Order: sequence, then structure tokens, then C-alpha cells
Amino acid sequence: MPATVTEQPLGLDCVFLDGSRAQCLLREDVLPVLARQLLRALADLVVPHGGLGTAGTVKGRLGGIHHLLRGLHQLGFTGDARALTRSVLAEYWMGRDNRHEAHDRALLRRLDDLEGVLAPDVRRMVDGRTFQPRLNRKRRPLPAYSAREWKALTASAEEAVTQASDAHRQALRDAARGRDLADGLSRENIQFSLLHHGPQALGRSSRHSYRGRTWRVGDFYPSGAPEAVSALFPRASVAFAYRLLFGIRTGIVPDGLADLGLGDVRWSGDATLLLDYVKGRTSREPLTLSRPAVRLLQQWLEHSAVARRFAPPELQEQLWLRYWSGGGSGWSAGRFESDARAAWVWTYQLVDDAGQPLRIHLHRIRTTVEASRDRTSWRGSSRATIDPNHTPAVEGDHYLAGQSPAQKAATENLIEDAQRDLVRRAHPQAVVVAAHEDLAGFVRDFPQATRELQLDDKALAELLGGERDVFAASCADQLSGLHGPAGRPCPARPWVCLLCPLAVFAPRHLPNLMRLRAYFARQWRLMPAAAFLSLFGPYAQRLDELLTPACFEERALQHAASQVTDCDSELPLRPEECTG
Repeated sequence: MPATVTEQPLGLDCVFLDGSRAQCLLREDVLPVLARQLLRALADLVVPHGGLGTAGTVKGRLGGIHHLLRGLHQLGFTGDARALTRSVLAEYWMGRDNRHEAHDRALLRRLDDLEGVLAPDVRRMVDGRTFQPRLNRKRRPLPAYSAREWKALTASAEEAVTQASDAHRQALRDAARGRDLADGLSRENIQFSLLHHGPQALGRSSRHSYRGRTWRVGDFYPSGAPEAVSALFPRASVAFAYRLLFGIRTGIVPDGLADLGLGDVRWSGDATLLLDYVKGRTSREPLTLSRPAVRLLQQWLEHSAVARRFAPPELQEQLWLRYWSGGGSGWSAGRFESDARAAWVWTYQLVDDAGQPLRIHLHRIRTTVEASRDRTSWRGSSRATIDPNHTPAVEGDHYLAGQSPAQKAATENLIEDAQRDLVRRAHPQAVVVAAHEDLAGFVRDFPQATRELQLDDKALAELLGGERDVFAASCADQLSGLHGPAGRPCPARPWVCLLCPLAVFAPRHLPNLMRLRAYFARQWRLMPAAAFLSLFGPYAQRLDELLTPACFEERALQHAASQVTDCDSELPLRPEECTG
């Protein structure tokens, strides 16, 4: 075993893969039984069984064991690992930081795997979430690319994809007209041999002889054999172009794109692709691709189809397959090295707004996609959050911290609108009861509402006379822009008036209010409770408050209820809102 527990002195004797040897001592005399149990677990975490490969890392974990033993001893704990309880561990970990708590959990988990000493509830706690969140206060969220940088990056990716795709199609046409290299060296014969015999068909030499004449691949391809091979077998720069453009069109996280395989792409119908990718924050997620993304993925699958026939079996199912003719096996897949991005920037001379070479950061691409995405379809408003799948904390940390001036202005407008909405909701709606139907009574009993609605005598007369009636109320100002564009008639549905601060209710509106109540009752019978409460709940509650003797006379309520026939034709409904 590469690491063994020593008794005198107490510690570990470690032998690492490079042949070095180190004696790491615990130097702790409390809880000796638990100390030896933890040392046995630590010994099993040393390479090759675990990931601890240097004396420094082992000594660091010994320091964690020292603190764990000392802390449990101070809490009055005297037993071994079998006696550990959830309360004792929770009390100790609440005072530790995330890094030390994670190390303690790893030790206890390995100890239980080896010896099965933890109680079941303790093991579930050890496998659960840490008490202390992992905070990185030095982390600075990456801002979105500017419009000019984003345009240049997108244009370079589209140009590279177009050129590589055109070259691939031309190579297939040449191969269809070609014959074997034994019949002479030509573009057509070169591509014919590559198509049928793989990227090694040209061999290591660029010289070929036929009937006493020496031919060079460079006679037909200026860059020699690599250019000829890359037409049918995409190199890393071509695969990176497709990968970059696919990220621009989908906004998928980089770690989700890097390890995609052909099995993650599923057809749903004739023109819809479903993509299953792994996201570190929420594990596996599905995505329905847009049409541009579908066309790009189809184009890449066609472009890499020839390469998959000759690739090693373990790489054939990888999505981002590429071939390099410079040596070795030449085949690779998965993540791209950082030098591929640097080469891309140098090739296309990409610079940022400060004139410096543009840094291609794949997470920054997702941030830019999120910042520029059309959000009008989310919750019916462009003022919705960045993504309904994100928590406010994730949005603030990842997408709102590094904003452009225009994005900051939009965020401030959103906050101001929300604050105005809260103020408006705090003002109760005005209700005109039967005893106060005249203008003088309304002004006397509702002076505050009159001032808040900024109504003059003419407007008050129109409200009480029915000239400003809508379906369920009278509106103080239909052109206010409260639920639509300012200066245009309010587009709100009839029940929205129930919570609108501009609505004034009078006894003449009672029949329509009763019809709304009957409509809500029909919807309640048809919809799941959760769906009804999210859509109509606040309005139904407000309606129940209005249709009471506290607001209207009992006789008026009964008379209005007798006029309701309980059918959809009584209300101005859209086809999708009907219940029958």
C-alpha cells in the first residue's frame, strides 16, 4: 500500500508515484481511536487509490484531522466514529469554513466505505450538502461582449464554417470524379483515395512517383498534405468554428457543449432537434434547438461523417471529432485547448474595443447570448427576469453584475416600474355605493381618491354618469398606459380592472361583476387549483371583497345576481378563454 499508518510516532508513511517518500505526523493526542480511524481513511486517499499525490497535500489533510479531533474534543465528544451523531457534526461544522468541511466529509465518507462505521443517518448527512456555502469573493463576473466584438466574433465563425463547408463539398465532388492514386496524382485522385482509404492514404511523404515522374501534393494544394486531408477530415480549427458558432446560436454552457455525443441529439418530428446536455448547476437539461442551430448541427454532422468512418471506435460517438495530420494518432474529441482560441484570434485578427487581442471566453459567450435574448415570450413582458430557470442570486452574480450602460439603464427602469407597481397596489380601489351615487356624495366621501386620481369636476361627472364605463368598472383614465402603451386605449382583460387603481365601481356595474364571479366559478371547475390561483386567484379574491354588503346594498346584490345566465356569451372573451 502506498501509505501506511505508523504508531510511534502516530502518522502516515507515504510513498508517491515519483518514488519520493515522506513521513507525515499527526501530533495530536486526543481521541486516539477516532484519530487512527481517520488516518486509515486518509491513507486510502493517497494515490493511486485517491487524489493526494504530494507530501504537502497529505500534511494539509493531517492538519484538518488535527482541527477535527480538537474541535470534537472541545464539544465534549469522547467516542470513535461509531459514536458520531448528526448534532455533534453539525455543531462542529457550523463553525468551520467550506474547504475544511469538505475535507472532513471526504475523510468520513472514505472511512465508512472502508469499515462501515457510521450510522445510516450520519452517512446521509456526510453525503449531503455542506453547511457553509462556497463563496469566492474575488470572483468578478465576465461582462457580455460589446455589440462590435460580438458581431466580429460571429462573423469570423460564420466565415470559417462557410469556407470549410465549401471545401468539404468540393472535395466530395472531386472524389466522385477521381480514381486511385496508382492512376496518377491529381486533386480528384487525392480526394478519392482519402475518401476510401482514410487520412493515412497519402502516407508520410508528400512525394509520389508515377511512370517516372515525381508529383508533389503541394502541386495541387498550396499548403500540402494537411490542406488536402482537412477538406474531408476537419481539423481542430474547423471543429472549433462549428463549436463556437453553435454556442453563439444556442447559449449552452461551455461544459455542456464540450462533452456532447451523438446520443445526446434526438429528432422530434421532421424538423425539430432535442439536445440533452449536462449543466454543472442543474445536471442534465434538455433543449429544443432553434432552426439556425438545427441547420448548423446537421451541417456539422454531414461535415464529420467521413471522419467518423475512420476514427477510433471510442471517439466515433463524440460530437466534436477532429483530425490532425501532424503526428501521433491524429484523432481527438471533447474539449478544446486554450491555444486553439489564441490561434483563432490571431488568424482572424480579432480585437476588443480597446484595440487589444480579443479574449475568447466560452462562458462570456453564454453571458452575451443571455443579455441579448428576446424575453418578450417570458411571463408576457420584456421586463421579465433573464431566464425563468435562474434564481435571482444566479442572475445577479452571473448576468447583472457586469452590465453595459444601456443594460444598467434597463435594469433601473425595471426596478422603478416595480416600485411604482407596489405603490399603486397599496392604494385601494374607489367604490361608489348606492347611497352615494351623486357627484356631491362621491366628492365628500372620497376626497383622497379624488386627489390621487387627479380628477376634475368634468371627469367626475363622466365617471358617475357612465361615460367612462368599461365592462366591470368606470376607468379614471384609459389612456394612462398603466397596462399598455401610454396614449392608447387600455388593452387589459375585463378582470384586470378588479385590481386596477384607476377603477371606480358603481351599482350599475354589479351585473357584470356577478358575471365575472360566475366565469371564475366555471374556470375553477375546469382548471387545476394551482393554475387557477396563479391566473385568477388575486382577482377572484378582490371580487369576493367587492360583492359584499360592506360595499353594496344587499338588495342591489340580489337584483344583479338574478340577471346572470352563467354562460360565456355574457362576457367579452377571446376564443381561448371560453369555458364551454
